[in-house]
Amino acid sequence: MTGPLTPRARAAAPAPAGRVDELLAALTLDEKLTFLHGAKDPRSLGQAGWIPGVPRLGIPPLRLADGPAGVRVRARATALPAPVMLAAAFDPALAHEYGRVIGHEGRALGQDVLLSPMVNLIRTPYAGRNFETFSEDPLLTADLVAEEIRGIQSEGLIATVKHFALNNQEKDRTTIDVRISEQALYETELRGFEAAVAAGTGAVMGAYNKVDGVHACENRALLTGILRERWGFDGWVMSDWDATHSTVPSLTAGLDMEMPAGRWFGAPLREAVKNGTVPEAAVDRSVRRVLTVMGRFGLLDGTAPARPARDREAGARLAHRVAVAGATLLRNERDTLPLTGPAARSVAVIGPTGSLPFASGGGSAHVVPERADSPLDAITARAGGDARVTYALGEDLYGKPLPGEAKRLDAQKVAAGQTFAYEGTLTVEDPDEWTFIVHYSGERPKVFLDGTELFAVQDRESELFAGFGLVSTAPDGLKVRRRTLALTPGRHTLRVTATGGAKGQLFRLRRITAATRAADVAEAVRVARAAHSVVLFAYEDAAEGRDRTTLALPGHQEALIDAVTGANPRTSVVLNTSSAVTMPWLARTGAVLQMYYPGQEGAAATAAVLFGDHDPGGRLTQTFPVSDSRHPMAGNPRRYPGSDGIQEYSEGIRTGYRWYDAEGVEPLFPFGHGLSYTTFAYAGLVVTPARGGGLTARFTVRNTGRRTGVTVAQLYAGPSPDLTLDQATRVLAGYRRLELRPGQVRYVTVPIAARALSSWDPQRHAWVLGTGARTVWLGTSSRDLPLSARATVLAP
Repeated sequence: MTGPLTPRARAAAPAPAGRVDELLAALTLDEKLTFLHGAKDPRSLGQAGWIPGVPRLGIPPLRLADGPAGVRVRARATALPAPVMLAAAFDPALAHEYGRVIGHEGRALGQDVLLSPMVNLIRTPYAGRNFETFSEDPLLTADLVAEEIRGIQSEGLIATVKHFALNNQEKDRTTIDVRISEQALYETELRGFEAAVAAGTGAVMGAYNKVDGVHACENRALLTGILRERWGFDGWVMSDWDATHSTVPSLTAGLDMEMPAGRWFGAPLREAVKNGTVPEAAVDRSVRRVLTVMGRFGLLDGTAPARPARDREAGARLAHRVAVAGATLLRNERDTLPLTGPAARSVAVIGPTGSLPFASGGGSAHVVPERADSPLDAITARAGGDARVTYALGEDLYGKPLPGEAKRLDAQKVAAGQTFAYEGTLTVEDPDEWTFIVHYSGERPKVFLDGTELFAVQDRESELFAGFGLVSTAPDGLKVRRRTLALTPGRHTLRVTATGGAKGQLFRLRRITAATRAADVAEAVRVARAAHSVVLFAYEDAAEGRDRTTLALPGHQEALIDAVTGANPRTSVVLNTSSAVTMPWLARTGAVLQMYYPGQEGAAATAAVLFGDHDPGGRLTQTFPVSDSRHPMAGNPRRYPGSDGIQEYSEGIRTGYRWYDAEGVEPLFPFGHGLSYTTFAYAGLVVTPARGGGLTARFTVRNTGRRTGVTVAQLYAGPSPDLTLDQATRVLAGYRRLELRPGQVRYVTVPIAARALSSWDPQRHAWVLGTGARTVWLGTSSRDLPLSARATVLAP
């Protein structure tokens, strides 16, 4: 006699077809339609979406929560490191554990469906959501998404892979029309989605953008031709929020669920069925898909396990583990890190993000953390009572009170139902750059300078995601907006109006000037000179809904880094950034540590790596370019951000490092790069044919240093002589994360799958194995490949 199915087994098992048939027969048309679009949850937990279910038939509601880096609901939750940091560990097993923690917590917080993971490739370094996804490499992305989904669903939470497909930027994401060759589509962007389907993902989210002139959510070639007919996907497809544009074309193309409401799949779909435009069987097909997945997870027969209690400590441990594993040491000159001896006993911490917790990015990935300490506190605690740890702001994010009578605007309360008005003058003695900053709750105050409104309402998406992230939120939770202007000498008229609304309002109007900025930098220099070592925290605050406009650090951080490194060359720069940044200041630093958005335990993890308690275990999953003009998107507006509404992926199969190899462009830091506090020696590479058309690579790795450390062995395969298809110079074909003690030798075997050695043939519409003699390189990045071997790939 068998026991009850585990959540993992249940998620992999098919739903009882008979039960689904019974429910379909019992549902009215109106009840069926409630499964095909979102509605307003009368008892919302703060999640993103809700499907009401049918109580009379025992069908429960579905709550859908955002969740790339934790479960985003009203309640506090475990804020995990951003997925790009998880990916930096090059560890599919860790991705599985990451998924398990989210899956457990999602169910504990009352959720049924997770709108995650995001697997769109990092195509442009400007993309605002690069921190939410994994990599520029298709193989690494596919490996990680598959394991994360298995982890999520093993806990009984339904995963939703997104955004299908080619949603690789935020700029014009709702209107851009992407054009891409069939070969490039399959070899790059689709690899992660195919792996997600193979891993059993319960749902797929359609993207905002168009593909070949057709919106992704009504694109039959994507939703039916590829997803269902080629890959055999049997779950349901939902739209991204407000990404549905039609009723009949979307439904017949393969879209099953419109989110977050029923503009197209509500009353219009009901009418289309009633008048015969749409057969009710088409509705039944989509409802069946939703019910089938619900059945797999035990939601139709009451066999789903009881919701667990949150395990806060387990979440915190995993968050710390991922942040350490993904910490990527980009530069380390003169043994600047780790901080030991005198370097650990006299430390200056500089930068606004040194004293503020910086857990996650903005937008739908923002999680209200269970807890979050500042790096300053973590470094002080780790350094111990005998150490001297000092702090300087360096760059002001939130401003200082306005001068003169306008100082009263620094803490203005407006009662509910009341209005506030102010008019005065600001006097500027010399030409100057002023940054005006408003902090506010409720409705944004209207601020006019010389008749020009400073903080006018922006586009819908910028407003939607306002108030999430570091720069757009004050430490006390008020929303923040900025406006920088060049002011001429003389008197300027300032006028402010605000309304208390239903709940009242608090606002502050502040400013940053050249004088206040210079004073902050001077203080940072003074503090840096007085310390043995400096840890300077730099930031970049990315969010859904907007792309970056430059790869430079925002604000005046570059000038701050130049000043501090000039005062103290033993400066380690810690980057809390979402994606690649340019570093004209690099040569003056002692070390650079990439910590991305490290989650709620990021401060402790950063301190642990800085002081050498853990080896920095991360490697870059994206190439860092030297400048804004030396990367795949540079100088080609048709490629990015698009021209006349059309975007061409003319780089083809050469995404990321493949483009740098093909064009002979030297990156700032290559894909796969990352340093350790110890050293390793690779030797004895042998590559032999394997069954099924693959290869097997064997080699040894020795830790030649004096510390336990992490290395990531990377194998890259060259082109096949037997294929006339377009092929890259080399592609990642296998990898292995290794931790070795001093002097330890590891004999390593890495399989190279036939898929990694195959190309997509657009004439055959199929994968074709690249047979013949192939070169395989071994090393620690796409540009550090000291060993190579040749082997013959044989047809199976």
